[in-house]
Amino acid sequence: MHDSFDFNDRSVLVTGGARGIGLELSRQLAAKGAHVIAVGRDAASLDALAMQLHGSVTIQQVDLATSGSAEALSQWVAETRPQCSALINNAAIMHHTDLTVDSQARLDAMSAETAVNLTAPLQLSAAMLPVLSAHPSSAIVNVTSGLAIAPKREAAVYCASKAALRSFTRSLRDQCRAAKLPIQVTEAVMTLVDTTLSRAGPLRKYPPALAAADLIAGIERGLDEIWIEKTKILRIVHRLSPELAYCIMRDR
Repeated sequence: MHDSFDFNDRSVLVTGGARGIGLELSRQLAAKGAHVIAVGRDAASLDALAMQLHGSVTIQQVDLATSGSAEALSQWVAETRPQCSALINNAAIMHHTDLTVDSQARLDAMSAETAVNLTAPLQLSAAMLPVLSAHPSSAIVNVTSGLAIAPKREAAVYCASKAALRSFTRSLRDQCRAAKLPIQVTEAVMTLVDTTLSRAGPLRKYPPALAAADLIAGIERGLDEIWIEKTKILRIVHRLSPELAYCIMRDR
């Protein structure tokens, strides 16, 4: 655990910052006095956010599935927003794909998911280290999922990407500590949230505003891991019986 983290007067880069959980993160961070650098693919959503938050947000349209996008984004931040002292890797996509069915679309979907969910946050985390290290305190927050702990059948690539991001976050935290960098490296283990990421179904989904508030509160407390809503229970179940956790999550 680190010292408490105050968002007032900070500049915070949020990927996927104009939709879903990211939209709520942008709103709530701005309300706390932060300047948000919101990154996203959809120009209309970014423009709507800019209208809503006025001078509290800078928007940047980026497709993180494109090769070189993370490097270009980090370079842009270093050149134009060096005051940025927090990175929240929130952007993600999920394809519900039956990998046993042979198709080119299946392979294309795998590439896109891996690029957005894993390659981009890994590269952004590394490329942003010089900018973040220049501040007395800073933070990298990688949003994973309960599905990184116990995967579900229909989203194999998403689950794998989040499990890999979970492992990376732990190693990056250890490296930053060994190098004595002033960077808080946090994993936010997300629950099932009411966004377009997941399919509609009978399961109750957590409101995005609450998910964002929990995530921000965990960062402010300096936590290494933020377990959100039902993932707190999943964590306990998995410790007691990994097989039971897998059975519970397999068809969710």
